[in-house]
Amino acid sequence: MTGEAKDPSGETGPLDGITVLDASRVLAGPFCGMQLADLGADVIKVERPDTGDQTRGWAPPTYRDSDVASYYLSVNRNKRSVTLNLSTETGQDLFGELAAEADVLINNFRVGTMESWGLGYETLCELNPGLIYCSITGYGEWGPDKDRPAYDLVVQAEGGMMSITGEPDGQPVRVGVAITDIVTGLYSTQSIIAALLEREIGDGRGQKLDMSLLDSAAALNSYAAMFYFATGDPPERRGGKIKNIVPYQAFETADDYAVIAVPSEHLWPKFCEALDRPDLLADERFETNTDRVANRDVLEADLEAEISEYTTDEIVSLMQEHDVPATPINRMDDVYDHPQVLARGMRTSVDHPDIGEVEMPGVPMHFSRTPASVRSHPPELGEHTREVLHELDYDEETIDRFEADGIV
Repeated sequence: MTGEAKDPSGETGPLDGITVLDASRVLAGPFCGMQLADLGADVIKVERPDTGDQTRGWAPPTYRDSDVASYYLSVNRNKRSVTLNLSTETGQDLFGELAAEADVLINNFRVGTMESWGLGYETLCELNPGLIYCSITGYGEWGPDKDRPAYDLVVQAEGGMMSITGEPDGQPVRVGVAITDIVTGLYSTQSIIAALLEREIGDGRGQKLDMSLLDSAAALNSYAAMFYFATGDPPERRGGKIKNIVPYQAFETADDYAVIAVPSEHLWPKFCEALDRPDLLADERFETNTDRVANRDVLEADLEAEISEYTTDEIVSLMQEHDVPATPINRMDDVYDHPQVLARGMRTSVDHPDIGEVEMPGVPMHFSRTPASVRSHPPELGEHTREVLHELDYDEETIDRFEADGIV
C-alpha cells in the first residue's frame, strides 16, 4: 500500500522513514511540519514558484546583514523546498504524485481550496489509502464561520485569550507570540502522530484531520474556562496575578520586576522565612491559600511594599536560597544565555549556504535512543525541486520544460 512508512535508517529521530508533504504557509502548518522534521521525518515543503511562503517576505527583521526574513527561518528548518504551481493541471498532477508516496499531508488553505484543485482528501485517499491528511483552517471545515479568514490576533480576541491577558485597568493584550497558531501546530502534530500510530496498529488506512485555530484557542483556555463553567462568572484580566493563588505574581522591585510563586502550602513557610516575616506565618488571615485569597488585598499590599525595597537580584536570590520559585522577567538575550537553556541545547545553530551560521532555538523533545535534532537549514525557495522530481523519475529535460512553463 502506498503511504506506508519507509524502513527507518536509525540516523535521525523517531519519525525517520515518514514522508510529510507540507503544503502550508506562514505559521501553524509550518510549525507543525518543522516539529515532524525535527523528529526525523522527510518534510517536503511545497511553495508557489514566484514568491513561496509569504513569510519569506516578512521583514524586517532579516537575519543580521542578510536579505533572509527571520520569521521564515524560525519554522522551516530540516525541510526540503519544492516549487509547484497548484493552479495548473500539471502542478496538481505532480502534487498528486507526491501525495501518493507520502505518509502525511499538511495544508492550511481556506476551506474548499484543495477540493477546487482536485486535491481534497476524498480524491487523494483513493490514490493513497494510508495517507494522513491534516487540514488546518481558522474555524474548521463545518459550522457557520467555516469560510471566514482568520489570523492569530483575531483568534486570540475571539477565543477569549485577550479577555484575560493584560492589566485590569489597561487594554486587552495579545500574548507576545502568535500563540493560537503555535498551539494549533502543536495539536496538529499530536494528532498526526496519533493517526500514524492508529494506522500502524489498525488496518493501515489513513484518515483526515480537521484542525482549527478557534478550536485550539477554546481548548487552551483550560482552567480559565473551567472557572467560568464552575461559577458562571467570566474571568477577567489580572496582569501578572492569578485569581486563586496568593502570592503568585510579578512584584515591582527597586530596579525592575521579579516573579514569585507560592502555589502550595509547604512553600508558604519558606516564603515567610525568606522575608524574615514570622508575623505573616502566625497571622490566621493567611494560614491557608484559601485564607490568603480571601484577604489578598491586605496581604498583597504588604508584600508589594516590602518587596519594592529589594532589587530584583536580591529578592530572587533570597527566594531561591529558601527554595521558593522566583525569577527575574528575562528578555530574549537573558533566555538564550541562561545556563540551563544552554545546558539543554536550546540555543543551537545550523549552517546556511548564503548567510553562514544561523542561530535558533533548539529542539525541546529529548529521546534516549532516537534523538530529534536540527540537521539542515531552512531551505531556499525551490532548493530541492529537481532533487524531489528526480525521485519521481522525471528527467532533466522534462523538469526544464516544467520550469519554462511556470509549473515549478
